[in-house]
Amino acid sequence: MLRPHEMRCPLTLSLRLKSVLLYSLGAFLLAVPLHAFNATDAGSAVNNLPRFALVIGNGKYGDVPLKNAANDARAIAEHLQRMGFDVTLKVDSTRGDMIETIRAFGRKLAAQKGVGLFYFAGHGAQLGWRNYLIPVDAAIRNPAEMQQQAVDLETLLESITRARNPMNVVILDACRDNPFGPNVKLEQKGLSQIDAPPGTLLAYSTAPGNAAADGGGPNGLYTGYVLQEMQAPAAKIEDVLKRVRLNVRRDSRGQQVPWESTSLEQDFYFIPPKALKKLSLEESEAQFVEELALWDTVKTAKERGPLEDYLRRFPSGKFSELAQFRLDRVLAQSGEQAVQAGDASRNAGNPFSKGTARVNLDYAIGDTYNYRQVDLSTSAETRKYTLTITEITDEQVVYNKGTQVRDLLGNGLKSNRGEFTGSEGAGAQFYVSDYSIGKKWTARYRVKGRDGIDSASEIDFKVVAKEKITVPAGEFDAFKVQGLGYSTRGYSLTYTYWVAPEQVRRIVAMEETFRGVKTNRVILSDRHELVSFRQLR
Repeated sequence: MLRPHEMRCPLTLSLRLKSVLLYSLGAFLLAVPLHAFNATDAGSAVNNLPRFALVIGNGKYGDVPLKNAANDARAIAEHLQRMGFDVTLKVDSTRGDMIETIRAFGRKLAAQKGVGLFYFAGHGAQLGWRNYLIPVDAAIRNPAEMQQQAVDLETLLESITRARNPMNVVILDACRDNPFGPNVKLEQKGLSQIDAPPGTLLAYSTAPGNAAADGGGPNGLYTGYVLQEMQAPAAKIEDVLKRVRLNVRRDSRGQQVPWESTSLEQDFYFIPPKALKKLSLEESEAQFVEELALWDTVKTAKERGPLEDYLRRFPSGKFSELAQFRLDRVLAQSGEQAVQAGDASRNAGNPFSKGTARVNLDYAIGDTYNYRQVDLSTSAETRKYTLTITEITDEQVVYNKGTQVRDLLGNGLKSNRGEFTGSEGAGAQFYVSDYSIGKKWTARYRVKGRDGIDSASEIDFKVVAKEKITVPAGEFDAFKVQGLGYSTRGYSLTYTYWVAPEQVRRIVAMEETFRGVKTNRVILSDRHELVSFRQLR
């Protein structure tokens, strides 16, 4: 049995291979019912629920007024009304008005159980890990006064959490710089990182700990692109915000990079598709063939344009994490120093977030990782193996003199079995460049088995926890990632892995289980654990 980290795939799909795969897929579909797998959830029930929005724009501040906040709020309210939202609009609100309006919004959501959207444009600030939205009547001369004169974001989050409605979206264009003027010094800029509560998407106009531009036109830089992208038909809200991030980052030359945290389980559309239905496996395969063809043309790009074009077309694509990682490197090489969200170490002590962990690329020849493999059904150790870095290139890390080759994120490109996964030179995106609670992505890849049969697999990954894990190599503070998917050979696939980039550059542990869909028989069930490691820097 070939595992994802032991596979690779041809550079491009020949017509013969495409026909073979589609023929194999068709035969497979005759044998296995479509409901056996989790196809793309386009038919999300939340899109048929009533929609409610509370929109607040505060600009008439005494010390540091904002020219665009009221315009932003009015424009957002107008767009949401056209999209079927029952909108409450407030402009230049006092603290008392904001608190009462927020509580009334929560009561409405609790009574009618619809989709809730909260939008705020104005000044915001953080204090003691808490985020505060600033009303226009605030006269803050000392940061400690924020508790009495500003509105704690927890007031909103607690209100919508108590409502127990199925979905909420919170959009904060509230990281404007210098909210109180030169006489009040804040320890941290912008807002603090917060992990989204259940059933909520939380969007910031820039990365936590950073400031956003008010904008030179009628709208702020961030809101201007939200207004543009939310009008795209049949675009999931996550894809809308990813396109917004791409545009804002480009226009600000990396000085403003929007950020989101999500715990959504269903797809939400501002403008739903005409036919809300799940993609069949045939449709999913045809879509992947189209995406793979485009990815193959841009994956080695050394300019931003082709990569940005791919990301606009496939913001949540099967190679979008790889494309974003490559774009980051291209922009860094051109001199861009993009702002970043606070990482896990800088968030130590933050009770509202587990932080963000980023891949560590400081590989060195001679780095060595020792693993053991355990059968999950019997707990018996089945083998031990060692991976030693013997070569490093701009794109790849070579282990054991070429018996295994991975990309810089750790995705498998080649193994001693000579099989490939994903697209040559860019493996399937099992591993990504950064991890935070709620992050989701999808990997899709092709396999030629030892029996010569071509098949396709697709896995949906999600970061589900930050937890302590103990393996023979020691204790690690790791992000836990779960993956669920299928193979067209008739298997369901389950993966769980733990990564701690601040401590070790390879996975700490991974569990994998393959089951027959029709028989429910376990075909493979293993755990890989780090036994010891040596990193030279």
